[in-house]
Amino acid sequence: MKISEKEKAHIRELAKRYAELAALPIQEERRTRARDINDLKPRRPIVWLDEIPWHEMDIDGNLRPACQNPAAVEIEQYFLTILYRWKYIQADMVIENFYPVYKHCEISDIGLSIQEDVLATDAENNIISHSFIDQLDSMEKVAALKLPIVKADPMIDSQRLEFVNDIIGDILPARLRGHMIYHAPWDRIPRFRGVTTMLTDLIAEPQLMHATIRKFTDYGHSGMKQMKELGLLEHDLHDLHCTPGYVSETEGVWFRGMAQIFTEVSREMWEEFDLEYMKPLMAECGLVYYGCCEALDNKIPALKAIPNMRKIGVSPWANAESCAEQIGKDYVYAHKPNPAYVSKDFDEAAVRAEISRIIKCCQANGCPYEFVLKDISTVSYKPKNLMDWTRVVKETIDKYYN
Repeated sequence: MKISEKEKAHIRELAKRYAELAALPIQEERRTRARDINDLKPRRPIVWLDEIPWHEMDIDGNLRPACQNPAAVEIEQYFLTILYRWKYIQADMVIENFYPVYKHCEISDIGLSIQEDVLATDAENNIISHSFIDQLDSMEKVAALKLPIVKADPMIDSQRLEFVNDIIGDILPARLRGHMIYHAPWDRIPRFRGVTTMLTDLIAEPQLMHATIRKFTDYGHSGMKQMKELGLLEHDLHDLHCTPGYVSETEGVWFRGMAQIFTEVSREMWEEFDLEYMKPLMAECGLVYYGCCEALDNKIPALKAIPNMRKIGVSPWANAESCAEQIGKDYVYAHKPNPAYVSKDFDEAAVRAEISRIIKCCQANGCPYEFVLKDISTVSYKPKNLMDWTRVVKETIDKYYN
């Protein structure tokens, strides 16, 4: 993995700029505030942005790679995106004083590859329309699905650490990092069945759907146990799928779960086909964060029965007041602002109204809470939309916190 001296000098310059920012006192202030919120201590909320459409965000070549070697480009792109975010859409991001090298991990698939038709309006955007072909329409096909085989390779980890440290180790240390537990089987199953077919069969073919979720749960559970045995899990998560993962407790690891496709099904059906299968996996972890884009208004009582539940996702389509009343002081209210307000023309009035509403209902109910703008599939090639969103959210929060 040799790189040219020119590439090395370029990356070292980026690393110097990054290290200067990582040493700023504000990093520890934000880290502490995020940790306090996850420790259920109400503070001024943390604001993060994630899942950014980077192909639309370049300004005057700020994101244009100068390196050619793929190994060098990977490091360069990491620094370029962090430096960009700090300059333009900083919000409450935290820059850690190291370069992360993630442990090598290979996980075999379930025995099927996705078959689909796709439709895209922007060739550069990975958010496109999918029409999935049903491949799991019988008990026999479900039974044939395979459990995962997880492989680690400490030799590769050592080589990558050595490679990075050779370039920037005297400026910024490279640190080996593990992985999070991310279990969202109902995000995967529709890719092998199609959304309409899957939802219909919850009623028409419940036995088939129980067999399907059983198989996908076994796959996830087996993978989780193997990763634990191989030392691949991270106990000190800084980023928990687009949200701050800082927490004082270090026993066990975070569990991240969701069932976005179930947003419109009944609480009873959701419990039967998702939560009951997920509970044993949750029980093996330290803390649980559940929910993403699905509205959980009528499902929060069941989530509160999970002993190690800590953070509950509140989507733009949920009833904010109802969620705040139910979540109260006992869990983190993880609000996902509406990305539609930055998708075409920035809607300042709508953003101010949304943020003010969440602040008021969280303060009224003593909720520890956060704002994480994510699922930003497009800003219509207007990077200023995210800059304006960041500015307006900060101004709105400032009115409620001195």
